[in-house]
Amino acid sequence: MTVTWEELGWERLTTGVGRCRLPGWDCTAGLVIGEGTALLVDAGSSLAEGARLRARAEELAGGRVTHLALTHPHFDHVFGAAAFAGAELYGAVGLDAALAHEREELRLDAIRNGLPVSDADQAVDALAAPRHLVSGEWTLDLGAGRQALLANVGPGHTAYDLAVLVPGEPEVVFCGDLVEESGEPQAGPDAVPSRWPDALDRLLALGGEDALYVPGHGAVVDAGFVRRQRDALAARFGVI
Repeated sequence: MTVTWEELGWERLTTGVGRCRLPGWDCTAGLVIGEGTALLVDAGSSLAEGARLRARAEELAGGRVTHLALTHPHFDHVFGAAAFAGAELYGAVGLDAALAHEREELRLDAIRNGLPVSDADQAVDALAAPRHLVSGEWTLDLGAGRQALLANVGPGHTAYDLAVLVPGEPEVVFCGDLVEESGEPQAGPDAVPSRWPDALDRLLALGGEDALYVPGHGAVVDAGFVRRQRDALAARFGVI
């Protein structure tokens, strides 16, 4: 019997494309299913969560997760990455260095936010850096006419923000934490506030008016929401 997205706790957005909201930090993971391929967007906050994500994604896809894209280097999006051994790993240029040299900062941030110390230690010890680094745009051919465009649209929320556009009707844009719906966008010490509104302009140019925009936290939004958040961030950070 074929399992449905909803039965596994996922939200179907369009044919072969969906997302789930993970417990704890309400972080979004996305899934794009191709022909004998599957792209996951973000990996969860621990190895155990990554393993659960992989199992459910592969049940929906009917095969292995072959590609993993990390939208930015925060623990709730990357600590599950090592659970996807064998998948081709993608991130924005510089993400590899951030994951290699800022592991202790990531570990401490995870613990401050409530991740058990043992889970944080295990994830940091296993953390893998992306082999494929995106400086502009990178199109993945997932087979059967399915493509996904990886776009380095940052800096903004961090110095290494990657978005994923899935063409179709409607188009779907996975935004990472450049867009947040369930709360005010978080600007930590690694944010680049002066560039964040420009990053949202690039997201809007990428997806257009009719796309579904999938935030890093919260419900799916439209272009109007992204535009309003862009204007609020510009006012918040004094960006003209």
